[in-house]
Amino acid sequence: MSVEQAPEAAVAETIPVSIDGVEVRVPKGTLAIRAAELLGIDIPRFCDHPLLDPVGACRQCMVEVPDAGNGRGFPVPQAACTLTTAPGMQIKTQYSSEMAKAAQIGVQELILINHPLDCPICDKGGECPLQNQAFANGRTETRYDGVKRGYPKPTPLSAQILLDRERCVLCARCTRFSDQISGDPLIALAERGAQQQVGRYADEPYDSYFSGNVVQICPVGALTAASYRFNARPFDLVSTDTTCEHCAAGCQLRTDHRHFKVRRRLAGSAAEINEEWNCDKGRFAFSSGHEQRLTAPLIRENGALRPASWPEAIDRAVAGLRRAGSDSAVLTGGRLTLENAYGYAKFARTVLGTNNIDFRSRPASAEEAAFLAAKVAGSRFGEGVSYAELERAKTVVLVCFEPEDEAPIVFLRLRKAVRKRKLKVVAVAALASGGSRKLNAELVSAAAGTEAAALDQLEIGPDTVVLVGERAATAPGVLGAACRLVEKTGAKLAWIPRRAGDRGAIEAGCLPNLLPGGRPVADPSARVDVGAVWGVDLPADQGLGAAEFLASPPQALLLAGVEAVDFADADQARAAIREAGFVVCLENRTSEITEMADVVFPVALVEEQSGHFMDWEHRLGTVNKVNSQAVSVMTDLRVLAALADAMGEPLGVRNPAQAWAELAELGQWTGERPELAEPAQLAEAPGYRLATWRQLIDNSRSIDGAGELLATARMAVVKLSPKTAAELEVGCGDVLDISGPSGTLSLPVAIAADLRDDTVWLPSNSANSQISALGVAAGGYVTLSQGGAS
Repeated sequence: MSVEQAPEAAVAETIPVSIDGVEVRVPKGTLAIRAAELLGIDIPRFCDHPLLDPVGACRQCMVEVPDAGNGRGFPVPQAACTLTTAPGMQIKTQYSSEMAKAAQIGVQELILINHPLDCPICDKGGECPLQNQAFANGRTETRYDGVKRGYPKPTPLSAQILLDRERCVLCARCTRFSDQISGDPLIALAERGAQQQVGRYADEPYDSYFSGNVVQICPVGALTAASYRFNARPFDLVSTDTTCEHCAAGCQLRTDHRHFKVRRRLAGSAAEINEEWNCDKGRFAFSSGHEQRLTAPLIRENGALRPASWPEAIDRAVAGLRRAGSDSAVLTGGRLTLENAYGYAKFARTVLGTNNIDFRSRPASAEEAAFLAAKVAGSRFGEGVSYAELERAKTVVLVCFEPEDEAPIVFLRLRKAVRKRKLKVVAVAALASGGSRKLNAELVSAAAGTEAAALDQLEIGPDTVVLVGERAATAPGVLGAACRLVEKTGAKLAWIPRRAGDRGAIEAGCLPNLLPGGRPVADPSARVDVGAVWGVDLPADQGLGAAEFLASPPQALLLAGVEAVDFADADQARAAIREAGFVVCLENRTSEITEMADVVFPVALVEEQSGHFMDWEHRLGTVNKVNSQAVSVMTDLRVLAALADAMGEPLGVRNPAQAWAELAELGQWTGERPELAEPAQLAEAPGYRLATWRQLIDNSRSIDGAGELLATARMAVVKLSPKTAAELEVGCGDVLDISGPSGTLSLPVAIAADLRDDTVWLPSNSANSQISALGVAAGGYVTLSQGGAS
């Protein structure tokens, strides 16, 4: 995988061990199976996995131990996956011991007694450890002539995960993953003896955010994904390593395609980032861009959009943008690679002559823009917090951030540290979420929007990391309070956005107060720096942010990857786009935004281009072009270059390599950083404060087409404290109306014992629960009434 690497950890104390007569020194506490791997000796195994606790369930990895390091050996073979090496231990594997070889063959023969011979139709066929080891280490012919055990198949563990019980070898990889790694013990080994099998609770499907990992680590074809079942064979697939486009965690993935169509995605092996895991959204949500795909430009004529040629569409867009001049604005979403975001930042300044550009197509604030310029932009990987530092910290504080939903791999790394290193997690929030409970988090109760006061009272040590999410933008004073806290205590601070392209957009200059590399627009020397590379004089006035130019629409809007429901008030966003004098949209498929545009240009999907995403650590992950025979469309950057050429102001970069080289030439800003902004006043209003965040599997258009994944989404509910529920005379399951300035939602009630009495919680963008319809963001006020009363 092509990702930036962190410094290596210190070498541990080592001990001498002999394996098949070869002396090797291994770290103290190393398992025998790992020690063999250091010498390139492959011991067959099914239950063993380096990231799971050893269990010795399958007994396939038997080895002989003639000397345990004390002059005495074991009289019978031992499981290498549970055997801890000792100084002077002698180990013989199947390559030097007939005892070990016979034991392994015997165990495999027992495993195969009831295993069906359906390799030709099994999804695992061609990449199956059992298949490979049977050929390499097993008997050539079976001695069993009885009837094999069978079960009805498949058994759905969830809408997404299917179980073929007769294939299961009871390795317990799936159940251990669910219990130890994701914290979702929704599956277990049920029954005993010959009847033992993987089971789930009758009324609780295996709807884990990480369920797809059990399919990948299953050593046989017992667990399969409904979306891939009977879809392709491994030897038909072409594989490409890439970086996930969904959130800012930076997961490395393997994308497999067949007949020029992506068929599946697997977690890549990146020890410093996602290890060998990924979330179900990154694994299964890859087909949305193929629905309602745009393949040709569109222009508005007589009030309706019609297909047009590229020259005609470019001429129409140029005419509209020229009329608007600098009274234009650029609004991008979170789907852009670093290089594409750089293209928009440069286009705004050099072609449109404006600093009115913002990547924050979501609730935002001027306080946040100042914080990003002062504390986030212009930092390199290694200068801030990393995944490794999260695991080494003694305490991690979560502020306006729900890792399980907003950055799932951050959640897995925190949970690993909680289990292995006794990490203490503190959540400053209105309630303890399901993810917080899996982290054994201590709840510091704070009403949504008032977290700043709680931070000012928090006592932490220097070995603490404070993680702040993007929802802090709508909580006045939180970002400043977080900065004061880390400055006072010597702790470390990290800002974690929700979307994959956001961190790179900051570095590219997609903010009204920032130029590329973290250079402040207000600094003359910063403008000279960039102007010298770009060959133009840059506008000196700080531009308008998304909230400002949507409140007062400019003459022209250039949009990319924007959805109205992502804003605090969807109706206001729609009205602003309609009121703008001229709208150009670059998008890969039709949407309500493209329907409002005057000119629409089709652009490439993430698998159809190359570039980079920057994760929350500031680490760069490579996006590789997966499908070379994709629909013939251009990248955002190439379309912008064509528009710039037609306007007589060449962009100077047409492809990711050129944009990357120019970014490298600009480098990082080393001058003075701007000051933090004064926070807005905390608003008061009648009603209850709204706590909310976007759940991982929600109503996002990025999940369109993944029907099985959508079926695992958590039901949208409104959570109330017991006292609030009693005052409203409602109970669990009753319907409640939640009203805001722009509308009303009706949701069933759930009661949360630790939720504050002055706060209600509901998901931001789930089915039947889009808070943008209320016209209020996190920390705002809503009113409640019994369903149908309003």
